[in-house]
Amino acid sequence: MISGAERQRERERERQRERERAVALVRAARRGDTLALHDLLDHLTPYITRICRPIALDDGPDATQEALIAVFTRLRSLREPEALYGWVRTIAVREAVRVAGRAARDRPAELADVPERGDPQLAADVGDVLSRLSPQHRAVLVLRDVEGLDEESAAAVLGVPAGTAKSRLHRARQSFRRAWNG
Repeated sequence: MISGAERQRERERERQRERERAVALVRAARRGDTLALHDLLDHLTPYITRICRPIALDDGPDATQEALIAVFTRLRSLREPEALYGWVRTIAVREAVRVAGRAARDRPAELADVPERGDPQLAADVGDVLSRLSPQHRAVLVLRDVEGLDEESAAAVLGVPAGTAKSRLHRARQSFRRAWNG
């Protein structure tokens, strides 16, 4: 019988093998290997989707596509292939916020429109509550609570001072709580 600790070590070894494979694909793609580039983009798609979907909501597929295009066009600017996931995370968050912001101008959603207690909509899933937050608030929540980054790292990804990221996180969590609790 395999223990929980052994299972955890095996998952970590698998993640490390995937990281090493991705770094090898980056190096090959930068040398002009188009098959490696295709494999790299296929490999990164689920990761980018996991970041973009909760930030860009219904426009998550568009944000994912925009992020993949940005990775494709900027791959040569990646200085250290070992930093691939952090670099991709930054691109994905920025594209998701940009796409969500563009969509929000077309479809504004006000936090004041949160349903009253007892309204059947109150039982909606987290995605519904997230849709009431701004893209910047969704981004900081995803970076902290889904990706597990600290405030400093989240701030670096968002391109804002650490204090700004911290205050956005605080306001985002307050807004989320208010919307969730009705």
